Amino acid sequence: QVHLVESGGGLVQAGDSLRLSCAASGRTFSSYPMGWFRQAPGKEREFVAAVSWNGGNTDYVGSVKGRFTISRDNAKNTVSLQMNSLKPEDTAVYYCAATWRGRWSAQDVPVKTYEYAYWGQGTQVTVFS
Repeated sequence: QVHLVESGGGLVQAGDSLRLSCAASGRTFSSYPMGWFRQAPGKEREFVAAVSWNGGNTDYVGSVKGRFTISRDNAKNTVSLQMNSLKPEDTAVYYCAATWRGRWSAQDVPVKTYEYAYWGQGTQVTVFS
């Protein structure tokens, strides 16, 4: 059984940093892109960041570019999201996600929720001003 478990969320002040981590078990995702999404109260889940299977390509939603960095460690089957200069509008539940089906090139960084097969339970990030 596949599990994605996020950690690292919390309550922080605007301008602070947090590092989210996601540990995968049950399958090895070293050949598949992984990503982070978030969902704020009353809003749809939105794409935040994705990383290609080899870590060589990344993509971000415009609002976090230059502040967030996604990375992965295929040896440990983990993906992380370093979040700097946090803003109150970053407040949301953050979800780790992993693709599975299909063949992915080293440039592929999927941004749609339907492209991901596995999801974590989410971790809350709250940023106050």
